[in-house]
Amino acid sequence: MSKQEKQTKFITRDILKDALIGSVKKLNPAYMIKNPVMFVVEIGFFISLILTIFPTLFGDIGDVSHLRLYNGIVAVILLITVLFANFAESVAEGRGRAQAESLKKTKKDTQARVIRADGSEETLSSNELKKGDIVFVKAGEMIPNDGEVIEGIASVDESAITGESAPVVREAGGDFASVTGGTTVVSDWLKIRITADPGESFLDKMIKLVEGASRQKTPNEVALTTLLVGLTIIFLLVIVTLYPLAGYSGVQIPISTMIALAVCLIPTTIGALLSAIGIAGMDRVTRFNVIAMSGKAVEACGDVNTMILDKTGTITYGNRLAADFIPVGVESKNDLTDYAVMCSINDETPEGKSTVELGKQLNTKGITEEAKNAEFIEFSAQTRMSGIDLPDGTTIRKGASDAIIDRVKKMGGVIPRDLEETVNNVAALGGTPLVVCVNERIYGVIYLKDTVKPGLVERFDRLRQMGIKTVMCTGDNPLTAATIAKEAGVDSFIAECKPEDKIEAIKKEQAEGKLVAMTGDGTNDAPALAQADVGLAMNSGTTAAKEAANMVDLDSNPTKILEVVEIGKQLLITRGALTTFSIANDIAKYFAIIPAMFTLAIPQMQILNIMHLSTPYSAILSALIFNAVIIPLLIPLAMRGVKYKPMKSESMLLRNILIYGLGGVIVPFIGIKLIDLIIAPLVMAIGLGI
Repeated sequence: MSKQEKQTKFITRDILKDALIGSVKKLNPAYMIKNPVMFVVEIGFFISLILTIFPTLFGDIGDVSHLRLYNGIVAVILLITVLFANFAESVAEGRGRAQAESLKKTKKDTQARVIRADGSEETLSSNELKKGDIVFVKAGEMIPNDGEVIEGIASVDESAITGESAPVVREAGGDFASVTGGTTVVSDWLKIRITADPGESFLDKMIKLVEGASRQKTPNEVALTTLLVGLTIIFLLVIVTLYPLAGYSGVQIPISTMIALAVCLIPTTIGALLSAIGIAGMDRVTRFNVIAMSGKAVEACGDVNTMILDKTGTITYGNRLAADFIPVGVESKNDLTDYAVMCSINDETPEGKSTVELGKQLNTKGITEEAKNAEFIEFSAQTRMSGIDLPDGTTIRKGASDAIIDRVKKMGGVIPRDLEETVNNVAALGGTPLVVCVNERIYGVIYLKDTVKPGLVERFDRLRQMGIKTVMCTGDNPLTAATIAKEAGVDSFIAECKPEDKIEAIKKEQAEGKLVAMTGDGTNDAPALAQADVGLAMNSGTTAAKEAANMVDLDSNPTKILEVVEIGKQLLITRGALTTFSIANDIAKYFAIIPAMFTLAIPQMQILNIMHLSTPYSAILSALIFNAVIIPLLIPLAMRGVKYKPMKSESMLLRNILIYGLGGVIVPFIGIKLIDLIIAPLVMAIGLGI
């Protein structure tokens, strides 16, 4: 599935067809009761329908034919209102199902070569594979299920899952051993241990999530539903009380008018769109190539206060490249360059390759046959250095300054006076210093530079405007960490950070009542990912990391946490904005219906008819029609979300009150008046009047 395919139209012909059918199916009261606000509207429809057949059943008086016609019109409008609400939810679900169908096309029943304990091979269907099975996959074959590479190295095409056409390297050990079922090996071979049982693979979970099968209401959604139910009960009590008071005042109010008043005053707009907003939030995250394990995870993104970020791969590119050779003592730059290149010829790391490349640019003489055939000493965590041993007994080493200093001292060498200053200067520039020595003599420092990704300063500034603090974690020394932190624009940093330090930092922020987000891809990140309120694991990372996190990035881009937080913010803002708009709507409906109910018996109520609506019947029907029509008009906004701009909570609240609060009052006044102008002649033409 390509990125372009993910950018689907708002609604296609198939989605529209399914949504229309779904709107009718959802009329089942057993389903509707899950949405209490719209369930009240459906009950109002049934009562109005009964009154259409038996106009005087509840004691309404007046012309029976007029009552029957009026009740029938109210019933039809209420039915349309419920259908529009169901349509909004069905459209959201349809978009998810459409995406799920495209994912299902990538899930194929393939044949897998299973390697048994005795070394024999057995061919099984991918649907028969069990957790723990060992499979062999070679170039051109599809990986049958999720797993971890235990042997081999190969390029894997993950475009079926991520949409990215460029293959990625997967190899045994480290943080890039995880593979996903449905991807294809394009070169070499892999031996994979299966980590998921049939039906529980990452792709299976992804399909269930995007088609809505696993969606549950989030805590905020439940809280808002409870509020809406409370408001509905309050308005119903008011209306029930209003009926006998009207009778006492000598005002005869048809039951259908009371139902219309109830429907217009309870928060039907947000009640109709609430579920669609939640589904659409999950949909937006998924289309962004991030899989949220629950709606709660997406919602939590919107409440994040602190973001813990790894330096390498997130803030910087992670490939430390040679930028300069700095001699110390009496040594020359040419000699330092030659020796640095000599001990890097057989070094396949980015640091080694970039050292040789920089040396070539400086016309080094260090690329000799003697150096190429020398014994290469690989870097190890114990020695913290690498290098070569020449046949004549000369040893050349490059490595961490303290490791090289210890080596030189043991060999009886002298440490140049300006070495410490040179090392500190490189660290202060945000670089990594590698000291080069030949036998017991130090020649200088290789300046390795880790480049900060472009645009991060602006992005971190946007987070700051949202009130989110950014904390960089790095294993670098404090000087290097401080320089990178300043260049990137993060708020604070933790230098020489170990996995347990990340957990400690998260717990400290949480103890202050803050919600914390972080990214990670390694097994050592799993505890911190589990501790964080929002843990975003990389799809390229280990199984342990993906299981600990509550979100997985298919593109394995650590900086995507920034966009995910914005999507979470947008979800909360959309819900809040439409709730504000819905409740504000009721003010205009109040001024439309209340005067229409009482004007004939109490002429003084005419002063409240500030919209100058034509007749009581046209006023009530206009408010009811507006109440129904506004739902489909707001569906695109609910699906796409309110446009989000980074700003403080106070500014955001004021902006939403002005736009959706004030707009929620003004729009119904205009809408109801326009509808009244259209239907008033029709109402009079059919003889419906008071």
